[in-house]
Amino acid sequence: MAGTAHAELFAPPSDSADTKNLVGLSREELEAEITALGEPAFRARQLWHWIYSKGVTEFAEMSSLSKAFRARLAEHFVVRRPDVVQDLISADGTRKWLLRFADGQEVETVYIPEEDRGTLCVSSQVGCTLTCKFCHTGTQRLVRNLSPAEIISQIMLARDALDEWPSTRLDRKITNVVMMGMGEPLYNYENVATALKIAMDGEGIAISKRKITLSTSGVVPEMERCGRELGVNLAVSLHAVDDETRDKIMPINKKYPLKELLQTCRDYPGTNNARRITFEYVMLKGVNDSPEDARALIKLLKDIPAKVNLIPFNPWPGSFFECSSNNAIHRFAKILNDGQLSAPVRATRGEDILAACGQLKSESERKRKSERT
Repeated sequence: MAGTAHAELFAPPSDSADTKNLVGLSREELEAEITALGEPAFRARQLWHWIYSKGVTEFAEMSSLSKAFRARLAEHFVVRRPDVVQDLISADGTRKWLLRFADGQEVETVYIPEEDRGTLCVSSQVGCTLTCKFCHTGTQRLVRNLSPAEIISQIMLARDALDEWPSTRLDRKITNVVMMGMGEPLYNYENVATALKIAMDGEGIAISKRKITLSTSGVVPEMERCGRELGVNLAVSLHAVDDETRDKIMPINKKYPLKELLQTCRDYPGTNNARRITFEYVMLKGVNDSPEDARALIKLLKDIPAKVNLIPFNPWPGSFFECSSNNAIHRFAKILNDGQLSAPVRATRGEDILAACGQLKSESERKRKSERT
């Protein structure tokens, strides 16, 4: 982002000088904080284990540390979770938390239970800058990026709520993490990368990179870096098969058009037939759901190890699109399948609590406005 003022506008707030949050620090940063207290470096590894493997938030409970060290930690640091403003459970078991951070900003995090997995949908920004026309989050302007602590703490809070500690337990409900919540992760790459490295650390939260998917609307310059440095799965919000349509519903396409985006997908590190790129495709009646669109999609993706997630459009207050008919969606899927493209139709989950794909939007701004009137 160009300009110092612009960067500061979207930056997460800093901790107060007297109590620093240890959540979100890299191993190196945590070690630096601990050695600055005059403690040996191995204490940082012990602390890492208590915070990220056991999920403990109170220093007094970290029994392998000396009482004197625990007291010093409590003087200078905290292990902070965001506040839970709202905790909603859908009729289908989907669970959505509205979380509030120290500066009062809010985001939503969603847990989706399925028979063979449990997926946690994590946010990366307060609001979003992309203004995709079919997405509720895009109607909320970008307020700021989330810090590494605010990103990783969404996973930690969900583990708290679902009784998922310690990390070594074999019956964990959260098996997969998707960066598909509020915001564009690749517009907050540094903080997202720090958080995901913590999530993947085998001595901490210990989620395999094979179980983490980062979804992007097509921020081409950061996509290769994501694959090279993080090695997580990639999902691309595609939603159209030609530049004219994609320009209208996804303005980012004017900056990074389809030809450039798809070439970057071909070059994404680690992609092969066993590890394909997922292309998200929301089904919009009369916009992108014709048989001709399906056949064009096959041609677009013919040389990319790919699968396509067909997503029935989930309405939200004020939306002006309609979802494609059930017949149109399954006709579209059949054409893709016949063209050797895997194209599952995603089941809509959590729609009754506005937790479905494209429906996330914190109500903090609206609430604050109503409180002032």
